[in-house]
Amino acid sequence: MRTSTAPLSTALALMIALAAGVARAQAKAPRQALDTIAFGSCAHQGRAQDFWDPILDSKPDLFVFAGDNIYADTYDAKLKWKKYMQLAGQAGFQRLLKQCPILATWDDHDYGLNDSGGEFPRKEESERLFLDFWKTPTNSPLRQRAGVYDARVYGPPGRRVQVILLDTRYFRSPLHHLARRKPGGGRYRANRDPQATVLGEEQWTWLAEQLREPADLRLLVSSIQVVARDHDWERWMNFPAERARLLNLIRASGAEGLVVLSGDRHQAELSRMDDAIGYPLYDLTASGLNMARGSGGNPNEPNRYRVGPLFLQNHFGLVRVDWSVPDPMITLEIRDLKGRPVIEESFPLSRLRRATAP
Repeated sequence: MRTSTAPLSTALALMIALAAGVARAQAKAPRQALDTIAFGSCAHQGRAQDFWDPILDSKPDLFVFAGDNIYADTYDAKLKWKKYMQLAGQAGFQRLLKQCPILATWDDHDYGLNDSGGEFPRKEESERLFLDFWKTPTNSPLRQRAGVYDARVYGPPGRRVQVILLDTRYFRSPLHHLARRKPGGGRYRANRDPQATVLGEEQWTWLAEQLREPADLRLLVSSIQVVARDHDWERWMNFPAERARLLNLIRASGAEGLVVLSGDRHQAELSRMDDAIGYPLYDLTASGLNMARGSGGNPNEPNRYRVGPLFLQNHFGLVRVDWSVPDPMITLEIRDLKGRPVIEESFPLSRLRRATAP
């Protein structure tokens, strides 16, 4: 069923409804144990948004927008706001606001232009629009610093879920282009400048602090893939020193129970890296709410860390937790828009712990 988009003349009413929904959801959020977290990215406001019904049917306790929440691709603030209003006008989005809390970070298309980073000249304005749309309070630390990175903790001790939302755009150094692209391949090669950054020093310091916070399960939301390294599109591996820094920081911090949720790629896959942080690092990519590559994708794209299939149709991601057993069970899923699992991996939470010495 195609959800309707309200006329833009109702923008004020939409923003009042958005504010009320966000305030209501966030007020109850910290006390709520999370059993089901839904997430997704790449949602074009001008296309049919048929994903809302299956997402709502999954009954999430939290929804996370992992970037490209609208496709603005403009320097024009008024046009960008108009596109945000198209998202606000989606009936499914309004229903979601009433059902559960929503968290968001951004990626290139809602931040600036395609594949843009720290060089985007209107990034301060983009940040203001992002914070205004998501009704960020005027006294929030996000209003006092550059970038939209944030973190929240949900649930009581023993069922505590930390959600860390990275900003991989605002501070990111320039991408380096390949001299010659392979047929069907990406555009980029590694930037090996020792001064190059993805997060910027202030965000790196903040992330180190967040990883020391107590949590049973941590969801690290990165708009670009952390684990996959074999393609030439956007990924952390375009900055190999920064990727190594991230993995080393997770290991050195002692943070356990960490899973990466990523987007950007217009396709879905699950990647697992066994030897990087002291326990398996999963990276669940859900990137195609209504912008998946479909028949235009490469079904043979390499990924040495992929677990299960590569899925090229529209989809969303789920993280489900069964807290009722002594060793809680984690299930990572990609579902198609009929609500059917197309990628699924289950394991005990103890798998995301470092082995203790005998």
